[in-house]
Amino acid sequence: MATATNTATPNIITRRRNRSSSPRKGRPNHGFDRRLAKVLQYGTDVFYEKGYEGASMRDLSRASGMSLAGLYYYFESKERLLYMIQKHTFTTIVDRLKERLQTVSDPEARIRACILNHLEYFLANQKAMTVLSHEDDVLANGLGREIREIKREYYRTCVDLLDKLKEARGLEFNSRIAVLSLFGMMNWIYTWHNPRVDADAEEMALRMGDIFLRGICSVTPNRVAQKKK
Repeated sequence: MATATNTATPNIITRRRNRSSSPRKGRPNHGFDRRLAKVLQYGTDVFYEKGYEGASMRDLSRASGMSLAGLYYYFESKERLLYMIQKHTFTTIVDRLKERLQTVSDPEARIRACILNHLEYFLANQKAMTVLSHEDDVLANGLGREIREIKREYYRTCVDLLDKLKEARGLEFNSRIAVLSLFGMMNWIYTWHNPRVDADAEEMALRMGDIFLRGICSVTPNRVAQKKK
C-alpha cells in the first residue's frame, strides 16, 4: 500500500478562502490538497519528535519553512492540527478497508484482509501511528467526539467480520475481546518492528493472522459448554 500521508482528502478541513482565491464550484483544488498534505506531514514529524504538549506552532513553522500566518491558513491551533492528522489517518484506514472488502467474500479471508490493511498502513506511516497512540486522549469536545465515532465505526466493522466468521464456522467466542486483542497485537508493533530483521507487512499479516485465527477458531460451542459445567 502506498504511504497515505502523501495524500489528503478535501473533507479533512473546512477550507477558508475568499472569493478571489476560490476555485470554480465543483472543481477540486489539487494544489491546496498537496500543500495541506505537506503541512500534515510536518505536523506529524513535530508531534513525533516533541510530543503534543512539547510542540508549538513556531516549531511547526520552523520545520515546514512556512510563516505562522501561512500555517494559520490551514488550521487555527495545534489541537486542530492533531485533529486533522487523526481524522486523515483513521478515515484512510477505514476507507481502504471498505474498498478491500468489496472484492473478498470468504469470512476468514475478510479478516485477513483487515489485518493486512491495518499493518500495511501502520508500517508505512509509523510516525503518524505513534503520534495517534501517544496522543489518543488529547482531543476534547466536538473534535474528540468525531474522532471517537470514526474509531467506533472501525471497531464495529471488525466485530461484524468476526461475527460472520462465527456464524459460518459454528464458533463461539467473545467478539469484543477478540477484536480488542487483535488491535493490541497490531497497534503495538511500532514498539518493536525492525525492518532490517522483521518481515514486511504482507508476511507479518500472514503470521499474525495465523496466530489470531487459530486462537479464536479453537473455541467451539462444545468446548464452551464443557467449561460451564
